[in-house]
Amino acid sequence: MGERIFAGVLLLLLSPALAIIAAVTVALSRRCPFVAHCRVGQSGKTVWVLKLRTMWDGTASSRPALVEKLPLDVPQNLVPKIAKDPRVKSRFAATCRRYSVDELPQLWHVIRGEMALIGPRPLTWSEIHRYYGSAADEFLAQRPGISGLWQVRGRSRLTYRQRRRLDLFMIRQWSLRLYLRILFATVPAVLVGRNAW
Repeated sequence: MGERIFAGVLLLLLSPALAIIAAVTVALSRRCPFVAHCRVGQSGKTVWVLKLRTMWDGTASSRPALVEKLPLDVPQNLVPKIAKDPRVKSRFAATCRRYSVDELPQLWHVIRGEMALIGPRPLTWSEIHRYYGSAADEFLAQRPGISGLWQVRGRSRLTYRQRRRLDLFMIRQWSLRLYLRILFATVPAVLVGRNAW
């Protein structure tokens, strides 16, 4: 409950900045400011994970909306992030990605109890089956998080194998001490913006 209250207070404080960022995103992309990715939550429940839009193709949206649900579990989900992704067409969007500003709407999921501040990142079924295999049940036993161990140990430069190892270590060694260590390490990792794209 404390985590949900903290997320609510944080989202309230950040809402003016998020509103401005969303308005800039609409002006640059000519599309709705938020996207929702279909991911697998705790116990296999579907979670439409919110993010600020940082990728667009230059075409304007045919109908106004606040959130666009992206296609379900498409093959591209298995392609790792790359630096200087051509789909990130704006320096503003690249900055949002580098400093994880695009992830801030996920505080809403923490308030709803669908996610935690700290936990393994929510993935698609394809990613879970391909990279977690026999450890999938362990992975799905815990609520997904906005940040986790691999987010403070290398972020986007890590391979899926390295992420899996860090996720499973975090899950198996879970404690309040580890939770707090990751939480406090997340702030400088985000502010530095290293290894994020």
